Amino acid sequence: MNYHHSFHAGNFADVFKHIFIVRILLYLCLKESPFRMIDTHAGEGFYDLNCEEANRTSEWREGIGRLVDCKGIDSSLIDLLQPYLSCVGIDDNHQTLNYYPGSPMIASRLMRQQDRAIFCELHPESSSRLRRRFAYDKRIKSLHLDGYVGLGAFIPPKERRGLVLIDPPFEQKDEIATLLSTFLLAYRKWPTGIYVIWYPIKDPDFDRKLREEIFKNKIPRTLRLSLAIGGQAVGLKNNGLLIVNPPYTFEDEARALMPFLTRLLARGENAGYEIDWVLREGEIERSSI
Repeated sequence: MNYHHSFHAGNFADVFKHIFIVRILLYLCLKESPFRMIDTHAGEGFYDLNCEEANRTSEWREGIGRLVDCKGIDSSLIDLLQPYLSCVGIDDNHQTLNYYPGSPMIASRLMRQQDRAIFCELHPESSSRLRRRFAYDKRIKSLHLDGYVGLGAFIPPKERRGLVLIDPPFEQKDEIATLLSTFLLAYRKWPTGIYVIWYPIKDPDFDRKLREEIFKNKIPRTLRLSLAIGGQAVGLKNNGLLIVNPPYTFEDEARALMPFLTRLLARGENAGYEIDWVLREGEIERSSI
């Protein structure tokens, strides 16, 4: 229970993850019927980029900070990026960014009146801040709860449409086993939901094991994205997303966005991205810059 996302808020992994979360939420908003979002490791929901923790690492400067300073984004990409930029608070004036919204705040800004969300957070201080932040939003329940327990309890949602974000801090040695077992139980109860699993790639074996488990359990329509920033800096340099049941527009959007994100966020040699389907034969795109 030592993890505080304030050290990492707005970093390259947040930018990568949240851009695609926004694309999925917008897809869910295309139908009038309500949806539900379940965030298993929600954090505080909103982060001060001028706080001591953020200043100590300054990770956000090499993440969302690069988008703030980015000018002349290709017109073919701006429509895909603009909803995320609006959620974060970036406009054409390229202003100084003082705060970064986590996935709960981003979701709340895109949800409609008929939509619902459950945000789980186990860290006491983070959970308390999260609950205060959404105390008056009747669409949202913020719970001081182990997200893995919450996922089992709240699946399937009565709306029968929605998104599950599984984004743990990976502090536990057996995190991958817990994550997979919880996800598989949820998937069997609700196989039509959209699931997004974020994970750090600190060594290739971890990535391989995770994909092998998805393959072994025959989870269809699982798209994998990974983004590596390269360079010599200490810390996380590569991360991945597994998207189960992605929207039908999602793969094309990912193939358009990933080269741009890789160039934007790269820190040196060995930066690159990968896009592939875990179970489906077909095109596999890997690229380095």
